[in-house]
Amino acid sequence: MSFSDEPIIPSEPTPPRARRRRVTRRDMIPNDAVGQAAFIFDLSRRAYPSFELFLFSMACGAILGLGYLLDSQAVLLLGILVTPLMTPWVGFLLAILTGSPRFLFETFMALLISAGIVFLSGMLTGFAARLFPAVTLYNVYNHSRLWIPELLVLVVGAITLVASFARSEKKPFLPSVVIAYTFYLPISAGGFGLGSGLDGIWPQGALVFVTHFALASVFGLLTLFILKLRPSTRGIFVSALALALFAWILFIFMGSGFPLVKESKPPASMPTAIPITTSLPATITSSPHPSSTFTPAPTKVDFTETVAAAFSQAAITPSAVPITIDVTLPVIETPTVTMTIEPAPIFGKVSANEGGGANLRELPNGKLLKTLNNGTIVEVTPEFRLVTGVTWLRVFATLNGQRLEGWLLESTVIYATPAPNFGTASTIATPTP
Repeated sequence: MSFSDEPIIPSEPTPPRARRRRVTRRDMIPNDAVGQAAFIFDLSRRAYPSFELFLFSMACGAILGLGYLLDSQAVLLLGILVTPLMTPWVGFLLAILTGSPRFLFETFMALLISAGIVFLSGMLTGFAARLFPAVTLYNVYNHSRLWIPELLVLVVGAITLVASFARSEKKPFLPSVVIAYTFYLPISAGGFGLGSGLDGIWPQGALVFVTHFALASVFGLLTLFILKLRPSTRGIFVSALALALFAWILFIFMGSGFPLVKESKPPASMPTAIPITTSLPATITSSPHPSSTFTPAPTKVDFTETVAAAFSQAAITPSAVPITIDVTLPVIETPTVTMTIEPAPIFGKVSANEGGGANLRELPNGKLLKTLNNGTIVEVTPEFRLVTGVTWLRVFATLNGQRLEGWLLESTVIYATPAPNFGTASTIATPTP
């Protein structure tokens, strides 16, 4: 038996039909009307909402609500990972492009129901948050505000999701997670704020969701146009109307400022010197014998480690020490003049490490009154309270012309004006001469 000396070169197998279809889809999108109609029909069939959209929305809403209740970023990320595939949003864009009223209604209602499920789940956990008033809620505040980095990520995610879905038959999981992150986190935060009654969370979270949806839809439609998907005659009218509506929403919520509720703006910098207010009440009394008395108030100054660290490099302006001077003159009616110099008020600035602000409460660990943004100037009283090893400050703040009184965590306030007997204790009152 002999073997041939010629090498055996295997013939290249014929690629499967599915693979050939993917290569064709990736390399070229049909330009003729019939080919584009078939291509858009195939995309619409893949983007049609299914029962999984609502099932995964329920799981996502429950986990996101728990993440806001625990104020845990890790739990929030877990909730985003179980979100449904956001291809129905691409179907909504295709419905606008084709001008199909039925497909537009079905995809929009599916997205609306999905967002409503997440919103209701957040609202239910918001009611549960009323039982835990001492829990910090920095994440729910962050995700109910517009942030430029999130807007940039949203634009990239919208373009990537539409392009990858149109040019490949594979499911674009990663860009879908980006879109779900910017859609579901704000709407869940809005529901949480409505259920918990937190000021500044509802309706801001819902408005952030609407803004994100409009911005993503604008860039999604533009991506379909760049891919040379031509709209139908009806689709031209519907696309123009949708782009005008989305542009109006972006102008209202972004161009004119956001959030809509105006909040007081802190000064550009902390004042380096605080004027001292002097009060000199004079009283005249009779005394049988001339005498002269000089009684200084206690001058003990107690600072916490937080204040010392925050202002180690800052110039500290000492306040005046309360001084009482009794002068008796040898006359028939010997007057005694008492001069009292009131100490300067102690001012601080809200500077929380997380969440962009601090919660002003009616009592330590009590009812929430207002969320003060970082940079807000507050007047700190000499009264402290220790609750479970945590120091609370009694402060005054002025927002929109309204003077508020409440308690803040000492760790969220930095201040630099020392005062006599100013220190941490269960209750410290202003010294009396």
